[in-house]
This record gives sequence, C-alpha cells and structure tokens, in this order.
Amino acid sequence: MSEQSARSDNTLHGAVSAAGVPAGAIRLPAVHLILSDAGCEPLLAAYGRVQTLDAARALLAELRAMLLAAREGGETAAAVTGAPDTSIPSLLAMLAARLQEQNASPLRPVFNLTGTVLHTNLGRALLPDAAVQAVVDSMRWPMNLEWDIDTGKRGDRDNLIEELLLELTGAEAATIVNNNAAAVLLMLNTVALGKEVIVSRGELVEIGGAFRIPDVMTRAGAVLREVGATNRTHLKDYDEAAGPQTALMMKVHTSNYAITGFTKSIELDELAPLSKKHNIPLAVDLGSGTLVDLEQYGLPHETTVRETIEGGADLVTFSGDKLLGGPQCGIIVGRKDLIAQIKKNPLKRALRVGKLTLAALEPVLALYRAPDLLPERLTTLKLLTRPAADMRAQAQAILPQLQAALGAGYEVTDAAMFSQIGSGALPVDQLPSHGLVVRPAAAGRVSNALGVLEQRLRALPLPVIGRVAQDALWLDLRCLQDYQQQRFIEQLGLLTA
Repeated sequence: MSEQSARSDNTLHGAVSAAGVPAGAIRLPAVHLILSDAGCEPLLAAYGRVQTLDAARALLAELRAMLLAAREGGETAAAVTGAPDTSIPSLLAMLAARLQEQNASPLRPVFNLTGTVLHTNLGRALLPDAAVQAVVDSMRWPMNLEWDIDTGKRGDRDNLIEELLLELTGAEAATIVNNNAAAVLLMLNTVALGKEVIVSRGELVEIGGAFRIPDVMTRAGAVLREVGATNRTHLKDYDEAAGPQTALMMKVHTSNYAITGFTKSIELDELAPLSKKHNIPLAVDLGSGTLVDLEQYGLPHETTVRETIEGGADLVTFSGDKLLGGPQCGIIVGRKDLIAQIKKNPLKRALRVGKLTLAALEPVLALYRAPDLLPERLTTLKLLTRPAADMRAQAQAILPQLQAALGAGYEVTDAAMFSQIGSGALPVDQLPSHGLVVRPAAAGRVSNALGVLEQRLRALPLPVIGRVAQDALWLDLRCLQDYQQQRFIEQLGLLTA
C-alpha cells in the first residue's frame, strides 16, 4: 500500500492541487502509524492493543468530525479555529490522557473533612491494619471459607466468626448477612412470616435510602401491629396487642433521631418480662450496635449488644460497619433455636457474605478481646477519641500552606468545631474538634465563591470533602490521620494553578 493510500481515509479533502493532494488539507495519521510509533509502546504495555486501538480510532474520529464541521462552515483547513496539533507525538499525548481517564476507577480515596466520622456516603468505618492485611491475604490465597480443616468436610462459613461473637455478646448463637437491613429482613421473614409483629409507633423509623421499618415488614411478609402514639407508648399497649397471631415483639433503636418533651417509651427491662409472659420472642434492632461501653473512652453511652442480650432480648440485629468499626455486614445474635431457623431460611444464602467480609470482620472482633488497647488499634475508636489538642496542632501546621495556596481571595483561620459520630449513631451527641475555616475575603456573592472553592478542592487528585455552613467552608481535621497529612499538604500547590 502506497503512503497516499495508507492515509487516504485520514485526509480531509478540499480543492485538489496539481500534485493530487487536497489544497490546505490537514492530514490525520493512519491508526497503524500511531500504534507502531515507539512512543505508543508504553500505552500498549499498560492498556493492551485492543483497548489502545479502540481509543485511537475514537480519537481520530472525533478530530475528523471536528475538522470536517469547521470546513463545512467555510474555514480553510489551515484556518480552523483552535485546530489541534495532529502530529503523532501530540496525538499520542491525547491518546494517553484518554486512556488514563477511561481506566480511572470511579471508586476513589478522598479526604473526609466533613466532621462526620462514620460517613455513609464516604464508606463509613475505616478498617484497622489487621483487617486490611487479612483481606489482602484472602484475595491472594484459597481460604477454608466453608471447609472444616479438622474433619476434612464441608463446614459453615458462620463458624469462622460465631465463637468470637458469642464470647463478646453473651448470645447463644450468631449468623451474619450483608448488612443490617438484610438482617432485619431475614429475621422477620423467618420468625414472623404471615403473622403480626408488635412495634411502638414511635419506633417506626426511616434510615438512609428510604429504608422504613413498615416497608421492610411488608417485604418480609410480616404484618405490622402498631401500638402507642408517636411520642408515648405504654406497657399496656404491648400487653393488649399480644394475641394468637403475634409472632414477635420488636424494639427498634431510634438511632438517627431523638424525640424530646412529653414522651414515654418502654425499655427492655419492662418489655422482656411481658414477652416471656406471652411466650412471644422479643427482637431488638440496635442499628449501630457496639460491643463495649463507650463511656470508658470518654464517649456518650450507647447500649451494648451484651446489655441487650442480658436484658432479655431473644434476637438482636446490628451493623458491623458503624460503631463496631468493621466491614459492611449485618449481624444477628440470640437464642440458638431462633438462629437455627434463620440459617435454614432460603433467603440466608441470597444475603450471605463472602470471604472478604469474613476475613475483615474476624480480626476486628478479635481486637475487642483487649478493650484497654482498643483506642490504639481500632481505627473508628481512634478517630472518635482523638484529642482536640492534636487536631489544633495539625490545623496550625496546615493553615499557612492552605492560605498560600488559596491566595488573597480567601481568608483561612483555625477554629474549634464539633464533629459527629454519624450513620445514625448517637445523633444528638457531638465531639469537640478542631479544624480550618475558609471564608471569601470579599463581601458579596459568598455562596458563589464558596461553590468555586468547594469544586476546586473536589477536583484535586485526592478530593477534599468539607462542609459549607454559616457562609464558610469548614474543614474538620478529626479524620485527617497523621500518615495522610503530608499527602494533603503536597497537593495544595495544585490549587494555585
């Protein structure tokens, strides 16, 4: 094939000169010339020939369409406004950028400076190093997920974590599914299919993603029996509602809101004896369950799973990725006979977890055997108990760097602020914190200036996520760990561009 024919499909035609070449033509190299160039070798090694070829063809097609549209508009090829450099080195640079963007993962690490430690939209709990290493090992090696090494026979994947859960909660049995919503669904579908479940009207909560207790009961095939009023429920309400069609009494922890004022709710120590009187199982959805008394670490008290079991609950459901500080999962603990029924439900297989979740959960649970060392080793608790003085020192170290990067258009100050636990855990409790506050230097159009700044921070290689409030951008440093600080500072220089 002659050079002319090799490039014929990549030439934009205008008037033909005496030499047979379109006058003022802008030639695009043939695809094979781009791929055979030495400068393309790194792209082929990184992305493979098929993907690189497809991307090169798409790039040339876009350039061809742009130049043809310009020519049809009356411009000569040489005068196309903003005409790109179509040399092979320039095309390779465009191709590299295209392939890099095409292969960038949509799941990216970010700096969580929102002040919410367990941020649902940012992945909730960060795993401790022991759990991270366990997950890595489980991805590299075959694991005895459902294989009993002692007997050489098939095993039960729940056995990998059940002993630890029983030790930490005092329950008779345990099982695990992919999140707490699934745990509630599976429990209701097993114990109360086609029968009534008594719940206080004040506990018919909705959590994130429009997950509502009444809706999940319907999907589970249970019949909701509301008792009491929104703000007040009495023991007699449960007593009068109990009957032959009642399969379960249920308490739901109102973890993401609080009702104050003229209120009354029935606590577990009152409800448990009543459930025993009627021989009706009592279930408690703790939502964000904790395995230790948080007060010993200077945090507000949250009812523990053990306290709930010892208080008379027959079944308890809770999350693994909230206060527990582990991977996303839902845990059900309680009476052995009820857990056995739950594990036989066909839905259990559909909702079960894989080896990565179990690999991460087991070392997290093991950390709770040494509660005195927990604030050092469990990342979630480490962040929740971080001293404000440490964050203040961090803010003072970062402030001049951030101010220099933003320039005279913004004013940066360090200030005390409040963090929150997040994910519905202890919603009315706040944690003293410290961070940076950024305000536009000029009065007027504050919201626009803050919007621009927020976008610039999100556009960094490691996006910075803060919160806008009171005409300022607040960057709470509670979740900026020591090993992340230098990376945070290094990329601030990109804000000046």
